Amino acid sequence: MVRQPDPGFDRIKAAEVMGIPLDDVHINVLFAGGSFGRRSPGSSHITAEACEIAKAAGQDGVYKLLWTREDDIKGGYYRPMAVHKMRAGLDADGKIVGWDNSVATPSLFTGTPLEGGMVKDGIDGGAFEGSAELPYAFGARRVSWKSMPKTVPVMWWRAVGHSHTGYAVECFLDELFAESGTDPMQGRIDLLKPEETRVRGVLEKVKEISNWSGAVRDGKGYGVAYARSFGTYVAEVAEVENRDGHPFVTRVWCAVDCGVPVSPDVINAQMEGSIGFGLSAALYSQITLKEGGEVEQANFYNYPLLRISEMPAVEVAIIPSTADPTGVGEPGVSPIAPAVGNAWRALTGQKRYQLPFSLGEKA
Repeated sequence: MVRQPDPGFDRIKAAEVMGIPLDDVHINVLFAGGSFGRRSPGSSHITAEACEIAKAAGQDGVYKLLWTREDDIKGGYYRPMAVHKMRAGLDADGKIVGWDNSVATPSLFTGTPLEGGMVKDGIDGGAFEGSAELPYAFGARRVSWKSMPKTVPVMWWRAVGHSHTGYAVECFLDELFAESGTDPMQGRIDLLKPEETRVRGVLEKVKEISNWSGAVRDGKGYGVAYARSFGTYVAEVAEVENRDGHPFVTRVWCAVDCGVPVSPDVINAQMEGSIGFGLSAALYSQITLKEGGEVEQANFYNYPLLRISEMPAVEVAIIPSTADPTGVGEPGVSPIAPAVGNAWRALTGQKRYQLPFSLGEKA
């Protein structure tokens, strides 16, 4: 994914709103992180709003624009809704011989200044990334995408397309393994294409550190999921309990191959943070709209997040590598929701086809 050159767009927007030459606009760029695409709207609407305030105040001076949490939840940008239709064929031995994944979700680049460079022949690969470039040796395979209209302001969400394709692909794959009586961990390893040695590495490592011995034991469910995003390979195993009919994640094991591990402490922290972030979204995060389009959620009382008491113990194993280093800020997000979904289905028999898990019936 190409990062939008935000200072450039902000300069253009500021000059436009203020009615001054572009050369008279200077942007002081601060080092910051953790906005996961929120800083990249092509509209530069925050800059526009600040400039409107400055104009109304007479232009000269220093102005600070602060959005409340209610402002941001009710008036921000949202991860686009995505729907997957999955079909597969199994032969008499339970081997997957056909795979069909239809994806319906909006394009995030269409209608933005980056559309010309990122949308090729009407296709935005970021809308379904993670569903097309799979490491598994299926038989006949088809992936299709339908671009849906953007009726709600949408933007990139942490892990971008992998945030929804990872759940659909890895949960459906587990269902197929269950249908054929195949262990989900070994099934993934056996299904890999021969050249996918780095995928094999993270799966075998997470199998080792989690002491994998099946999807259910001692009254707990265990689910595995894999995803590759931003050039980084991640496999995770989630240990899940049934507490009052809802999943409670007690432990997560994570194996990551990000090339040369430049800063192991940062890699560990990013995997732990990604798991907490992804788990919070998978369990709770939901935006709903009233008639007329108003967002119903406003603050943490009706938009709950994962509490510290709900954060699972996380063990991270970094695969030694001499490959070029790749990103670690987002790849840990994608596997956690399907790992939990797979563990929950193994434990309770429930298949969760809609997130967050809080929407589902009690087991």
